[in-house]
Amino acid sequence: MNKIRPDHQDPSQTTDSEPPSATPEPVENGTGAAAATDHDAGAERDESAEANAENGTANIETLRAELEEARQRALRLQAELENYRKRTQRTMEEERRYASLPLMRDLLTVVDNLQRAIDAAEQHGNASGLLEGVKMVAQHLTDILKQYDCVPIDAAGVPFDPHLHEAIGQQPSTTHPPGTVTLVATVGYRLHDRVVRPSQVMVAAAPPSDAADGGDDDKEAEAKLPEPADE
Repeated sequence: MNKIRPDHQDPSQTTDSEPPSATPEPVENGTGAAAATDHDAGAERDESAEANAENGTANIETLRAELEEARQRALRLQAELENYRKRTQRTMEEERRYASLPLMRDLLTVVDNLQRAIDAAEQHGNASGLLEGVKMVAQHLTDILKQYDCVPIDAAGVPFDPHLHEAIGQQPSTTHPPGTVTLVATVGYRLHDRVVRPSQVMVAAAPPSDAADGGDDDKEAEAKLPEPADE
């Protein structure tokens, strides 16, 4: 009988306990695919990061522009508010400054009447007590007006000013240059720098031309007139 050597075993008689030998090629193929996938993913991440950075830069520029526009708008609004405050304050000051203007207009009629009473008493000359009393009242009222900065307008002998004077007529004058106030009919008043009422005045006009020439012209005109017809 032939004996079988231990080193010459039949391959078919190998036991199931021995694991099959692993081949390296499938392992190498899987590692390469994973590396390629990781590379692609990294490239995509880089591109995404660059895109996000560009978008972030654009957003920052947009925010800066909007912030500058908002700042300019706030400055304009602040300037408009300051101008409005100044206008309001100026209007309030003017209203407070000229609040007594209607009162001054009413009081001036009293002054006029007192002045007329004084003039009438002086003409009659027999009412010395009444005259002194009326003068005192008139002076008192004038002082009250002055306390409120309501003062008479200078008119007599000064050049006519349409802002301060109201011309009620003209009269030829050889002692005053043309355009000069020669007579004050009604005294005007002003409150601070605003006219309450203008002074009513007569204004000087240029005198007629040479009187002799005028007389000769009149004579010539009379000579040319036809004589009246006999009835």
